[in-house]
Amino acid sequence: MEEKELAELVRDVVLRLLPATITNQSPEYAEKAYKYASRILSSRMTPSIAADEAAMAESIKRQLVLEGRSSDALAFADLYSKFSSKSGPGTISNKWSVLYLLKVISQDQSKDKLESRVRVSLSPSCIASASNGGLPAIFGNENSVKRDHYENSKFVTRDRERVSDREKVSSTGGVLLLSKDPENIRQAAFREFSVLLRDETEVSESALVKDIIYACQGIDGRYVRFDIESDGYVLPESIRVPRATRVLVMKLCELGWLFRKVRGYISDSMEKFPADEIGTVGQAFCAALHDELSDYYRLLAVLETQSLNPIPLVSESSSGNYLSLRRLSVWLTEPTTRMRLMAVLVDNSRVLRGGAMAGAIHVHAQHGDPLFQEFMVRLLRRVCSPLFEMVRTWVLEGELNDIYGEFFIVSQTVKAESLWRDRYQVNASMLPGFISEHLAQRILRTGKSINFLRVCCEDQDWAGAPLVGATTRRGELGYGETEALEALVIEAAKRIDKHLIDVMCKKFKFKEHCLAIKRYLLLGQGDFIQYLMDIVGPELSEPANTISSFKLAGLLESAIRASNAQYDDPDILDRLRVKMMPHGSGDRGWDVFSLEYNTRVPLDTVFTEFVMAKYLRIFNFLWKLRRVEHALIGAWKVMKPNCAISQLLSMDAGVKVRFVAILRRCQVLWDEMNHFVTNLQYYIMFEVLEVSWSCFLEEMEEAQDLDDLLAAHEKYLNSIVEKSLLGERSQHICKTLFVLFELILRFRSHADRLYERLHDLQAREGSKSRSRSKNERQRAGAWVGGRKAMSQVTGEFIRKMGEEMDGIADEYSLLLDGFIAQLPVQQHVDLKFLFFRLDFTEFYTRQQANASLKSLQARS
Repeated sequence: MEEKELAELVRDVVLRLLPATITNQSPEYAEKAYKYASRILSSRMTPSIAADEAAMAESIKRQLVLEGRSSDALAFADLYSKFSSKSGPGTISNKWSVLYLLKVISQDQSKDKLESRVRVSLSPSCIASASNGGLPAIFGNENSVKRDHYENSKFVTRDRERVSDREKVSSTGGVLLLSKDPENIRQAAFREFSVLLRDETEVSESALVKDIIYACQGIDGRYVRFDIESDGYVLPESIRVPRATRVLVMKLCELGWLFRKVRGYISDSMEKFPADEIGTVGQAFCAALHDELSDYYRLLAVLETQSLNPIPLVSESSSGNYLSLRRLSVWLTEPTTRMRLMAVLVDNSRVLRGGAMAGAIHVHAQHGDPLFQEFMVRLLRRVCSPLFEMVRTWVLEGELNDIYGEFFIVSQTVKAESLWRDRYQVNASMLPGFISEHLAQRILRTGKSINFLRVCCEDQDWAGAPLVGATTRRGELGYGETEALEALVIEAAKRIDKHLIDVMCKKFKFKEHCLAIKRYLLLGQGDFIQYLMDIVGPELSEPANTISSFKLAGLLESAIRASNAQYDDPDILDRLRVKMMPHGSGDRGWDVFSLEYNTRVPLDTVFTEFVMAKYLRIFNFLWKLRRVEHALIGAWKVMKPNCAISQLLSMDAGVKVRFVAILRRCQVLWDEMNHFVTNLQYYIMFEVLEVSWSCFLEEMEEAQDLDDLLAAHEKYLNSIVEKSLLGERSQHICKTLFVLFELILRFRSHADRLYERLHDLQAREGSKSRSRSKNERQRAGAWVGGRKAMSQVTGEFIRKMGEEMDGIADEYSLLLDGFIAQLPVQQHVDLKFLFFRLDFTEFYTRQQANASLKSLQARS
């Protein structure tokens, strides 16, 4: 309906309600009435009853029945059924308001008709009450008037003779009507009452009403003024007014005090403080408060217009639009409630900004009153609009438009490789209560993924696909629409995360690089590692400070070309390099040699410096294990062919027996060490590396976003560290293991010395037998003496070697028993497999039990 047509309809209703004499004789009055009605209808004043269309229709029918108008009630029911069934364009949507308006108009007309029909004289009891200063009840509903007239008629009947000289008695429609008495006793009583009120009151009620309206606007009146000391509007004690009137004035002036607080906050925020201290949310809050005050100003304008009408005396009956203190109290009840709420919000939000301010206001919206909730929702939609616009821009475009630091997502300047982990974070202090922490994390990850694609991956295809079924336009999100916000975030996150995973796995080959690290840094490429260890072994045996990194790099290239590693992707092989760790003067090349895998953006988001340090730690452990295995294999190559040769030596029988015994002791100790190293290596390569890799592949396929991918890789790496006894809780047993490695390497050195001496003896015997001539046979006696001396030297060597071999064996047995004893108490359950493999015959368990029993027997 057009505005012009609506105005004409309002004017028509006003003219129909006014008497015809007023309409014809005083068109100015009719125009004022129309303007007054327009101000009322354009305000936001609402009745204090619930908007229930069916209940309102039932109330109108019940009122018609009670008035004895049953036919009208039936007619109304028929008209209402037709009225409520109409729908569609061009019909009235707010039908409850129409019914409420008709009911109020009907009640006002009924009251005017009743007052014009009934003329009642005061009974003697009413006259006596008025003469004592009381105010009788003159008007009521029609039934109460009839009842009062009936009682008064009985009184008049008993004293008819006494009052017949002063009154005329008439009966109309069964109701006794009494005319005014000739002596005007009723008027005299009202005059006495008015004089009494004037004596007790120095200020008229109209003046107080005007001052209160001024106070409600923050303006000092003639009598009611703002007192700084008491921080409120006061009526001076020097002004004489009844106590009840003073209390009512002070109660009504509370609205002015609240208004000053709200208006002061708005003016201070918009004028005194800079924009960066207020922020966009604070500005929106001030704008919303200003709009609420605009409605408040319109109400005060209406009240100020009504205050111009004179207040009738107690002796006068009037239903005009005058404004008394009591009526003003009724008018200001709802505005006071709203203003009190706004003042509370102002106090709680004065030192807050951004999301913290929105969250503080949201707390007050948790209320059961529908009118209260409607007001708070209307306010919060304005306040939260900047925050929801920031969310929309962040999840759809990856832009953080937060120049005043109000958003719950904050950023800081970091390197590209730290963008995902460190650049963007959730600021919990700015997170409002209507956004859950889970949703905030999803919002964070969505915008972070866009920035990661844009900055680290240099990819722009993420913006190509439009969102399906999600709110994307500006202004479509708002407070109270949590489901729409979640739908937008979920849809945007699903699209961005899927694209990011595809880019990482297809364009940057994340899975292939993980496999390359497993093959080279975790020693999974067996032929390459074995060949590398063979060719760099002699070089690494030298002091670390004499080794050339360039030469080692060349040996690495040779190992690649000589193994199946040559068929790998050149980009992967180009990332594999030799690294020499920091070393001291006494370190050997074995102690400082390592391999490194160079990762670039965006892969360095996963393979950070901390992650690569863990890989380096695992590599050093596996490299030591391979070095020990390589040392045992080298010892076996020396021992096996010399076992038979040792039986052919022509030496002293006693020395020979001892030599054979120490060789056999060396063989048995080698078997024990080889059993330990072989089973340990099997456990590391299969139970640890392969099982962890298999689990990592499954989680990699199930990853929905980059966080899932990072979590899967971190779990994979931590699993290897814990199972390999490299974790924080396995430091003691790890130290024992490294001591065992050093002892095995010392055994290899001891075995090499032993078999080198054996080789020297064999070579010496061969050369002597070949160079022995006839003359030498003549000097056989001298040769026998030399042989005896050599046997003595060999015997001394064998004795020392035997003692050293026994020391190594005892130390190894003690360390191995301690290592095996610590395995069952380790935290990780997979270490039980290692314990089972090392002691599957329970040999070490029985050995420890026997040692404990002997210790107890020795103590006893």
